[in-house]
Amino acid sequence: MHAHSDQLVRDLSRKALEFRIQVLKMVYSAQSGHLGGAYSAAEILTALYFHHLKLDPDNPSWEGRDRLLFSKGHACAMLYTALAHRGFFAPDELMSFRCFNSRLQGHPDPVKTPGVEIAAGPLGHGVAIGVGTALALRMKDAKPSAQTSPSARASAARVYVVLGDGELNAGVIWEGAMSASKYRLGNLTAIVDYNGIQQTGASADSMPTEPIGDKWKAFGWHVIEIHGHNMRQVLDALDHADEVHARPTVIVARTTKGKGVSFMEYDHRWHGQPPTQQQYEAALAELQQGVEQWQN
Repeated sequence: MHAHSDQLVRDLSRKALEFRIQVLKMVYSAQSGHLGGAYSAAEILTALYFHHLKLDPDNPSWEGRDRLLFSKGHACAMLYTALAHRGFFAPDELMSFRCFNSRLQGHPDPVKTPGVEIAAGPLGHGVAIGVGTALALRMKDAKPSAQTSPSARASAARVYVVLGDGELNAGVIWEGAMSASKYRLGNLTAIVDYNGIQQTGASADSMPTEPIGDKWKAFGWHVIEIHGHNMRQVLDALDHADEVHARPTVIVARTTKGKGVSFMEYDHRWHGQPPTQQQYEAALAELQQGVEQWQN
């Protein structure tokens, strides 16, 4: 694994907080959208898009790119924010979020939005789609063209699936997990945003999933469990996953719904609730204070 500098960790941690501010503005302006799950995924998406993934924003369909399949589509305000600041489209477009005729819909659409790999209206399908994508990439890599150099083949594209813990209730997740294990897809990494809260309350009340690590292990996956808001742990886990070649890897990132705004944390009501003006101003002040702390 790479040794990540303190400066990199600080810069990415600050960026994740800045992205929370952007998402707050988008949801408040639209008076529609999902803050809680977007905030719990902030460090994960920031680490992926601004350090780990091989991408070309000027050529979103570049064949050599890594694929990021965002399965928890309701949290797409954070995905759009990462894509815009990574250069896939202008950040000014973010304020059209959920507006009529906007490319930034309430669930991501790969036909309309540059950088989006899959549609994610029906939740729960990301792992299965990831299996098909990873298997196809491996088959393609096994039959390189005459113009493909050995070094290019050695750096084959990888597939990352970001899903919410509520999606684990869906049986198709586990069908995909079994298939990934069967085909020994070492080029596939799933990242579970394990924030413990669904739309109606605690995930454990809806459908208990613990012991979550043991379940994935039983399905043949290599399991890494981390604190999902600790940027260094996120970066190290992504590096670690790249070193596992004989089977798929899952990173169970234990996170907090609504992370970054104290009155939103652990509260299922912030799954999809827009803030009032007073709540917006309080949340904005708290997030700005957090950004300043990372700058010092």
